[in-house]
This record gives sequence, C-alpha cells and structure tokens, in this order.
Amino acid sequence: MTIIHATHEAVQKVGGIGSVLEGLLTAKAYQKAVQRSILVGPLTHPNDAVLLAREGEVIFSSFDGTGEGRVANLLRAVEIEHNVNLVYGKRRLGRGAEAEVLLVDAADVNPRKIRNFKYNLYQHYGLSSDRYEDIDDYSLYVHCAEAAYDAIIALLGRSKGPHVVLGHEYMGMPLLLKTLMVNDLRFRAIFYAHEVTTMRSIVENAPGHDTMFYNTLWTSLEQGRDVTDAFGDQSNYYRHALVEKAHYCDGIFAVGDPVVDELRFLGPSFRDYPIDLVYNGLPAVDIGQDERLAAWERMRAYSLQLLGHEPDVVITHITRPVVSKGLWRDLRVLEHVDNLMAAQNRTGVFYVLTSAYGKRSAQDIGEMEQAYGWPVSHRLGAPDLVGPEADIWAEMEAFNGKAKAIRAILVNQFGWDRESCGQRMSEDMTFMDLRKGTDLEFGQSIYEPFGIAVLEPLSFGAICVPSSVCGCCGFLKRVTKGHETRNVVISDYTSLDGWGEFADTRSIGLAERNHLEATRGESLAWEIMDRLPNSESDRLALLQDGYALATQMSWEAVCKDYFLPGIHRAIDR
Repeated sequence: MTIIHATHEAVQKVGGIGSVLEGLLTAKAYQKAVQRSILVGPLTHPNDAVLLAREGEVIFSSFDGTGEGRVANLLRAVEIEHNVNLVYGKRRLGRGAEAEVLLVDAADVNPRKIRNFKYNLYQHYGLSSDRYEDIDDYSLYVHCAEAAYDAIIALLGRSKGPHVVLGHEYMGMPLLLKTLMVNDLRFRAIFYAHEVTTMRSIVENAPGHDTMFYNTLWTSLEQGRDVTDAFGDQSNYYRHALVEKAHYCDGIFAVGDPVVDELRFLGPSFRDYPIDLVYNGLPAVDIGQDERLAAWERMRAYSLQLLGHEPDVVITHITRPVVSKGLWRDLRVLEHVDNLMAAQNRTGVFYVLTSAYGKRSAQDIGEMEQAYGWPVSHRLGAPDLVGPEADIWAEMEAFNGKAKAIRAILVNQFGWDRESCGQRMSEDMTFMDLRKGTDLEFGQSIYEPFGIAVLEPLSFGAICVPSSVCGCCGFLKRVTKGHETRNVVISDYTSLDGWGEFADTRSIGLAERNHLEATRGESLAWEIMDRLPNSESDRLALLQDGYALATQMSWEAVCKDYFLPGIHRAIDR
C-alpha cells in the first residue's frame, strides 16, 4: 500500500499537521502496513530544496539539473507539460522512518492547463474558482494539483496499489478532487479534517465564542439545520468552498468528536456520511520519578533566579498567541487558585511560552535581561513585545498586580535553554524540562480540534486542563471508559446547566460568556487544588497513571485502532 500525503508541511514540521505526520510515519504499525509514503506539497521557497537536502536527499531537482534515469525523464516530461518546477527526494523523520517528498513550484504554471482544470472542477463539483482568483492561498494549491498528480503517476508507474491520497485540510482538497476526477481504480481519496475551517472562523470572531457556537450547532443539528441556516451563506470563504466538497471523497477522517459534529453541520451531504474518527496521538515517554523530580527542580531553580523564591507549584501553557487558545481563561482560573494557595501558604509560578515574533537572538535576549529583567518585565516594541504579545502581557501584568501567591511570567521566545532565554537559566535546561517539570498544563481553548499540546505532559505526571471542546476529551473518555482520572481536569464552558433556557443560543454574547467563565473558573480552581500533589507519593501516582493513559493514547495505538482501519474501510468502498 502507498499513502500519498497532500500537505503544506511536506519538508518540515511547522504546526499541528507536521506533528501528525511525524507521529503516524514513525509508528511501527504504520511502517508495517504502508510500503511507501509520499509527502506532496507546494514549493514556496527555494530553501525548501536546501532543507530537504540537509535533512534527507534530493534525487531530482529542476533548479540545478539533479537527476538522471527513467524517473527523472518522466518528471521532466511533467515539468514541460505543466510549465512547473519539481523537486523530488527523501526525508528522514526519525525512528527509522523515511518518506519520499515531492514539491511543486507552480508560479509560472501553464495557464491553459489551469483554465481547463478549473473548468472541470466546476463541471464535476460545482467549485467556482473565479470567485477566488485574487486569493493567493487558493491559487497556490489549485495550481499545483494537476502537476502533482501527474508527477505521482510518474513515480508510481504501473504499480497495482492500492494508492491512498490523504488530503490534509483544505490545502489537500485540489489534489483529492483531481484524483477523483481521473477515476483510476487503484486510487482512493480521503479528506483528513484536522479542523473545520468554516467553524473555526465563526467561533473565533463571535463574542460568545465556543459557548455560543456549540450550543447553536447542537440545537441546529437536532432541528435538521446547517451552518448556512444558522450563520448565513459561507460560500465567499474559499476554504469553506474547498472543504464542503469533501463529501465526494472515498473517506473522511476527523481528529476529534467535535470535528465530526462540525462536518455534519456543513450541510445535508455530510449528515449521513460515514466519517471515521481518527484521533491524534500523544507522546508516551516512560521516565522514572528521579528524572521527573530533577526536571521539576530545574524549573523551580530557574524561578528562584527570576523571582527570588522557589515556587511550590509549577504551572505552564505552551501555545501560539492566537485567540483560539483562550489564554485569558487561564488567568481567570488562577485568580481563584491564587486565593486558595495563599490560604494554604503555598506559592506558584505560571509560565506562558509563546511568540509572535519568531526566535529572538541571544544578543537581544541578553540586552533585555540586563536592561529590565526580561522575562519578568517587558517593554513594548521589538525585540520585545510585538503584536498580540502586548495584550497577553497586559492581562498577565494586571493579574500579577493583584495576585498574592502566584507570579505569571511571559516567555515570548522560541526555545527553552540558556542561549534562548538568558543567563539566569541553567546550562543543563532543555525544552523537555517544560514538559517533564510542570505540575499543571493549561489548554482551555475556545476552538481545538484535538489538542496534542495540552496533553503532552500527561505521561510525565502533570495535571492537564483542556476545555471540553478539545477533541482529545473524547479520546480520553474512550480510554477511561468514562471514568474520572486525577490527571485531567476538563473545563466546560459550553454546558448551560443552571442557566435556564435560551430562546436563541446565537444571542449568547460577551456578557453571558464572561459570567459563565467566572463561575466555572472558581469551581475549576477548587478541583485543581484538590488534585495537585502534596507529597512524593502523590507525584509518583500521577506519573504512573499519566504514563498508563498516554500509552493507550499513543500514536502506535491511534495507528492500529483508528487510522489503519479507516484506510481499509475507504479502500473497500
């Protein structure tokens, strides 16, 4: 079996999809079942080819003439026909995993070929590309699709298959639609929904966020209504236009239970579609109590350097600085945790690791550290606070002004070592100390199709706090058979129990959400305090239970129990 992954992260891991690819391709179950993996995507920068050469091997490149033999001649024929540049090679992903990589530069693609392709997209699927002609992101993936397909055929030759094309998110839809149009019986086309982009946009832009949206979704599905009925015509959004064609595919994978509901909400064509739940996996790393304690002590020692005391509790949130991550909710919960800790004469530190600027230089970090004590203090403007970092710090600073027991620290930097974070960090500190050494990891997102990051510290004995709309909660429920686990506290901002009836859930706005968050924040604080470890035996129990859970939610388990069965169902259809 060959699996072709259509993705914008073909060369390197950039975000969540890259983590999924890495997790799948390095799983033993995947390697045993899949003879050949090909990562296909656009070549958006010449450095992509350089990076591929550095982390793998370039076998063919039209940029420097690399390549010879039959495959090179076939790829050159594709280049000429479509007037594109191609780069083909191999990428190493670790744990003995290797994948072929095919990159397409369609900046000067044959306009006649593109006109015909867009005409066929309309004729077969009603996709009106003329509405999105001025959107570069739309054109990028549409212009690559046919050349990518023909190059795949050149690489596969006459092999019998089955060949499965997995289109990761809206970016993979043009290649999926091309595959379906050709109707080669060796191929199957599966849409891999890592989110539903239409719904993300609605949730993020509505004042009531997830509280409003999911209640409206659930009510609408019960009434047989879809997103257009509830929120109006979405067709102007090019990503929606692509994703709503996914029902033509041979299969659809959804990474979480909310994503299944969101797909059903797209329209009648999805209502009874046999969607496969294919959860994301978690890293399951077995460490001893001594290793866990050493990382925790390094985190406390760094806090001593910054604050002048060693905190009793280490709290973290590693995230992107975007509204969907719900960072303000952490502070609302911590306001109550702070009061409870102060009453118990305990202290805590809350590290938020996020950056909107990229990686700051060691020189910039050193100068900020010397001038005003970064990261405990901050200044507006580069190289310090830029973009959304300023608002995040303003809320954290306001929290610090009132807090008695907890200090919030914004580390607006990529990396967790002395070079990245300054001289007050110990030389032996690494990024994994953030994971192994935390007591509590927040992830109270308003939109989170799965949420790998919030559960990453699970196997190291941390208490993890995802929101109920995170797809990982459904996976956790299956693994625990619905029983409560001390290692995870789920924050629910969508349940309206005790609120009475809303004539129209769409009327839930900022005021209602603020009231709900304040109420739920207090009850969450009590629950968190009840579960935080008070002794080494508590820490050991959390470590053992967390690892046991993570093992059942590992990429190995996901691949064997969800991914491969879904692939075979699509092949058999």
